[in-house]
Amino acid sequence: MISHLELVLRIAVGAVLGGVIGYERDRHRRPVGLRTHLIVAMASATFMVVSTQFLYSQHYDKEDLVAIDTSRIASAVVSAVGFLAGGAIVRTGATVQGLTTAAALWLVTAIGMCAGAGMYTEGVAATAMGLIALTMLRRLEGRNDHLRRRVSVTLGDDAADIASVTDALRAIGATMDEVEYERRFDGDKKRVVVTFNIECPNGVAVPKVIGVVEGVRGVRRVVVQHQG
Repeated sequence: MISHLELVLRIAVGAVLGGVIGYERDRHRRPVGLRTHLIVAMASATFMVVSTQFLYSQHYDKEDLVAIDTSRIASAVVSAVGFLAGGAIVRTGATVQGLTTAAALWLVTAIGMCAGAGMYTEGVAATAMGLIALTMLRRLEGRNDHLRRRVSVTLGDDAADIASVTDALRAIGATMDEVEYERRFDGDKKRVVVTFNIECPNGVAVPKVIGVVEGVRGVRRVVVQHQG
């Protein structure tokens, strides 16, 4: 049987490697960040340690007719993490967000299992490749998530003001897509809600976007959310 110190070290290594991936997610302001990734990797490493070593902890005698499939716990972890990763995926209109974070949770599960099995080299290599995929390959996508926003504008009963809103945003260099239109009736008052995704050039911050939209005639409410 492997010493308890070695088993605890495996769990600790899994937690550290998972935390590295989680720190990268935190830096890009994702809702699932350092603590979640660290805990998932640590839990996976613990399950792997239990899967490989619990037979020796039961003190069975040679005469005991015991048959154990030690791979069952590990395989169950892979299936169970799918439910956790699913919670990171959010659908907003026609946009699906969180797929990369869900994949990162799946990755740290594998990294934790590597550490729990004592495969430190493989775990470190998977962590390094994961960081490359999450950071360096981001540039190849031709996008900057910090500049993407989801804007919801509530107008008065004059739907013609929508064109004024889009013109104001285009004036600061913003591009728009996935426009959604909704008409609401609050008693005798009519409201038009327009929601769309925008991508702004460098240097255009959220306060400027809000200020430009607020200056349009007929605007009653503006909501700007991070898109990523």
